[in-house]
Amino acid sequence: MSVSPATAVRLSSVRLDRGGRAILRGLDLDIPQGSMTAVLGPSGTGKSTLLAAITGELVPTEGRIEVFGEEVPRTPGGLLEMRKRLGVLLQGNGLLTDLTVTENVALPLHAHTRRTDVEIARIVAAKLDAVGLRAAANLYPRELSGGMARRAALARALALDPPLLLCDEPLTGLDPIASSVIMQLLRRLNQTLGLTCIVISHHVHETLPVCDQAVVIANGGIAFAGTPQALQASDDPLLRQFLNGDAEGPLSFEGAGFAAAPMARDAA
Repeated sequence: MSVSPATAVRLSSVRLDRGGRAILRGLDLDIPQGSMTAVLGPSGTGKSTLLAAITGELVPTEGRIEVFGEEVPRTPGGLLEMRKRLGVLLQGNGLLTDLTVTENVALPLHAHTRRTDVEIARIVAAKLDAVGLRAAANLYPRELSGGMARRAALARALALDPPLLLCDEPLTGLDPIASSVIMQLLRRLNQTLGLTCIVISHHVHETLPVCDQAVVIANGGIAFAGTPQALQASDDPLLRQFLNGDAEGPLSFEGAGFAAAPMARDAA
């Protein structure tokens, strides 16, 4: 008898609001430990809102979010402890421009551990090795290419050896080769470290091939959750429009992003 994998993140009947308006609702989702999950969808549909809820930045209006079996805390102390187990790769990298790559990667270790300088130097060197940036250790962010800066930010996100890595649009601004390098690197880290990885993205063709699970956010909720193969084989008109990049279809473009007509009525 097969044993189901443990769950890294669980959403149960979750509703997320911003500015008094429901952005996402009725979210039920399990992300297995050790998996690599792509959360896809057009711009403006709430993918980053979902990420904010998992990190505890946004409190659900309804429902429950659990990370490694425990509900996301709502106290500052509880959030701090939980976030030590999360690595977050920000869309804009978030590197401090006045610090070298080494100093950026060392920041979480100085802030959240009592390790010696020698121990921190060893850990930083190992993280830079893991992302292929050992030779760039003493460079500043302004001296890095877009792909190198993204890898430096990834090394910093992994500094505390978190079991869960959240990536917010990691391919934004990268060329196809750099995008492929980043996705292959994430997959390698996922497989070698047993790292649970959630990738928020709208880059379908670069992301799906390296993921175990695909989730599509649209029309204020989860339009699909399953394997990448099942997603690509789907004949659902909404999913086909998104995957093919068609201008015409169930999804309509409204200014800042795609929005569902029912959600617009709720907001009114």
